[in-house]
Amino acid sequence: MIELYLDTADVEQVARFSKCLPLKGITTNPTILAQSNKGLNQTLRDMKSVLGNNPTFHAQVISQDVQGMVEEAKQLNELPYDMVVKVPATETGLAAIKLMKLEGIRVLATAIYSAQQGFFAALCGADYLAPYVNRIDAINGCGIDVVADLQILLDQNGLETKILAASFKNTQQAMEVMKLGIEAITLPVDVAAQMFAHPSVTPAVEQFRTDWKNSFGDKLSFES
Repeated sequence: MIELYLDTADVEQVARFSKCLPLKGITTNPTILAQSNKGLNQTLRDMKSVLGNNPTFHAQVISQDVQGMVEEAKQLNELPYDMVVKVPATETGLAAIKLMKLEGIRVLATAIYSAQQGFFAALCGADYLAPYVNRIDAINGCGIDVVADLQILLDQNGLETKILAASFKNTQQAMEVMKLGIEAITLPVDVAAQMFAHPSVTPAVEQFRTDWKNSFGDKLSFES
């Protein structure tokens, strides 16, 4: 079954969606945390309290050099949660990923804009790859095609790396990448909400209620 994440630091929204969706956990990045005005530790504590069980958290390194990334990843990996360390798939990041895997650290290679970039990250041992679907579209590329090409490369080479598709503006983008057979996806809260927002749903449900009430009043189904 596909792993479903929310890409947010908004605890209230995670609590909302955890009631109706099988959330695996959350993904974060420096921008999301900065906008929330909360640090990583407080965010993870709050998320754990609403998600319960053993959610998976993806948190990104801030360091800019290889050794700094590796040392930061070690500290993230020591947090009392199921952690995956996010590392930008740059030349420096790929070098850091190779060393992190020697330490047994789970890694998500992030900021992926091309299939070859993601493929190299997989060859370096990344456990997850985060292609930026909408951001690729925004620079006149095709995010769906990048994800499709990347999935082909993973399959052809027998790599166990999972695509965790990210960066969505609408539900159509999310549906198209899920149809490709990817194993994980992270949705912004607004896109997750759009999944329930078809304009015909509410009128249909209201019609059911009206028809029932006209025939059976306030009785429940089993009382009729």
